Amino acid sequence: MKILVLNSGSSSVKYKLIDTATPEAKTLAEGGVEKIGLPGGFLKFKRPDGSKEVVDLGLIDHNDAVKAILANLTDPTVGCISGYGEIDAVGHRLVHGGEKFSESVLITDDVKEKVRECYDLAPLHNPANMTGVEAITAIMPDVPQVGVFDTAFHQTMPAKAYMYALPYKYYEEDGVRRYGFHGTSHRYVSKRVCEFLGADLNKSRIITCHIGNGASMAAIVDGNCVDTSMGLTPVEGLMMGTRVGDVDPGALIYLMNKHSLNPDQLQNLINKESGVLGISGVSNDMREIEAAIAAGNERARLALDMYELRITKYIGAYAAEMGGVDIIVFTGGVGENQQGLRADVCATLGFMGVEIDPEANTVRGEEAIISSKNSRVKVCVIPTDEELTIARDTEAIVSAL
Repeated sequence: MKILVLNSGSSSVKYKLIDTATPEAKTLAEGGVEKIGLPGGFLKFKRPDGSKEVVDLGLIDHNDAVKAILANLTDPTVGCISGYGEIDAVGHRLVHGGEKFSESVLITDDVKEKVRECYDLAPLHNPANMTGVEAITAIMPDVPQVGVFDTAFHQTMPAKAYMYALPYKYYEEDGVRRYGFHGTSHRYVSKRVCEFLGADLNKSRIITCHIGNGASMAAIVDGNCVDTSMGLTPVEGLMMGTRVGDVDPGALIYLMNKHSLNPDQLQNLINKESGVLGISGVSNDMREIEAAIAAGNERARLALDMYELRITKYIGAYAAEMGGVDIIVFTGGVGENQQGLRADVCATLGFMGVEIDPEANTVRGEEAIISSKNSRVKVCVIPTDEELTIARDTEAIVSAL
């Protein structure tokens, strides 16, 4: 089955065309459209020979973006299919399903309405995600579409883990609780690491560390998420590239009052001006942070120390919550590639039986065991593949129609 996977943002659409009928599900094409509705819009993609190409486009809306993607896929020179009819289904990344969705679903008019009911929980993400759905509906009305929710995997959390200690009425009336995000990634790497190790997912305690510009962690017992670091929004939890992570709410009230910040200004501060960028004053890119540290920048050093400490603290908390840990997984752009961060995070976990093999830990972006033979906890690097998970879910749902 040839499945087009779309991840639609407010001004971008990322895509992969995956043939699930081939061994290990072959990626036939991938790329993205950026700056939709803005000057300088463009399509970037990988050519069949693996080289990358950028095409300048004038893109008014997401319909234009999807048309550009489909035109590229069917182009006689750089395309990989002869026509739209070869696309059997479309799988969409949908960020927030609230409590309405605990698994991936076939997109129907009823599902669309329920996703719209979650707009107030994810005003920056859900409307953007739905633009991709509506664009496909307009261009290819007969192709089945499937929604895969970032929040779905975390719906197995018990109330004691997802509730905030706010007046209960705000949960009942407004749905204010921890939902968690990156669920598709946490689901994929927890399953994949067990396949890789020959372990039983249904008898394992796993901590998954999705570490990148956006970062989150999950505690997984017997295949089910029991806790996660992100909350009502993706701001809570770990320190991130530009997001603040855990912070005293009283500090935000103090800053609002002292600097006369309105809600939009505060939203910008905690989402785009904080985290590694806010502390270092250098960048939110870990490669640039490491370069700045090498040049003697103390604020860059502080930013990295803070970033790593938060990860270590969550590992310790989740191990305690689960009554121990069998497997720790690093994934995401930073988790998969920054060997120094992995070593630093695990350096203080010896009391839990964690021991890193320095040579094995030199791996970048490949599946590997990085713990030593003497380590009582398996520590692994597993590159995430959210698109493959979306494609597999889409295949399963559409095949059952």
